[in-house]
Amino acid sequence: MVDALQFLVSGLVIGSIYGLAGIGFTGIYNVTGVVNFAQGDKAMIGAMLAISLSQMGLPPIVAILLAVGLTGAVAVVIECFTVRPVGNDVWRGIIVTIGVGIVLRGIAVVVWGTEARGLPAFSGEEPIHFLGATVSPQSLWVMGITAVLAIGLALFFQLTFIGKAFRACAVNPFASRIVGIEIRTMSPIAFAISGVLGAIAGIIIAPITLMQYDTGLLIGLKGFVACIIGGFGNPMGALLGGLILGIAETFSAGYLSSGYKNAIAFVLLLGFLIFRPEGLFREIDSKLVKHER
Repeated sequence: MVDALQFLVSGLVIGSIYGLAGIGFTGIYNVTGVVNFAQGDKAMIGAMLAISLSQMGLPPIVAILLAVGLTGAVAVVIECFTVRPVGNDVWRGIIVTIGVGIVLRGIAVVVWGTEARGLPAFSGEEPIHFLGATVSPQSLWVMGITAVLAIGLALFFQLTFIGKAFRACAVNPFASRIVGIEIRTMSPIAFAISGVLGAIAGIIIAPITLMQYDTGLLIGLKGFVACIIGGFGNPMGALLGGLILGIAETFSAGYLSSGYKNAIAFVLLLGFLIFRPEGLFREIDSKLVKHER
């Protein structure tokens, strides 16, 4: 039972990162129809910027806020100069985002090199013992920040005008244009939010897992799998899908072999694509949309 609790906590921590990456995927997909495969690289860029700014002598909180803001700005620039010119061509948009990810990794190699870097823990490294399991304080930060962001995003989508506009674009983009919700206006906002979420994901995990130029690639792939599990048009479903994926990975690595850690993600991906391509929570989301109509 102690081992199971330890695996559960570890799964929730890594699953939170996958979930945040997945929410970034869904935000852009709902507005533009494009699957942004550069999402994981925003996590890497955000973490690397925070590390560099903190090494320049800035206070940690200032370095983190600047890194998050700069990553959001980079995401908007990517939307304006790479995604927007392809228009409504979804496949070209996907190819462009793959290319953008390659470019970002290349820039990271030039700027930061290939060595792994990390951030200091937010509140020390003294482990916390709970029911026989050992939890690092940074793990609590990861889960706490993810929970706050999830609640904030749920309120944002439900209560604010921009959030309702996002939901309208997800339900019917054509009808959204008729009532004055311009996709060209919403798209940069979606990219900015996804960039901010990606940066936060990278920053909060950097004290636990060292970051380097290609770390974001794996985060992005796992975030994509989280979206498939939870339902690609459902942000909260993507978060829950990330938690499911993280728990499945840690339990398979703990009880079977660490070699299965990455394989389990692609097994789940194939399984859901074949047997339930709409995801676990997509159907529930559709019923809610119909009810609101």
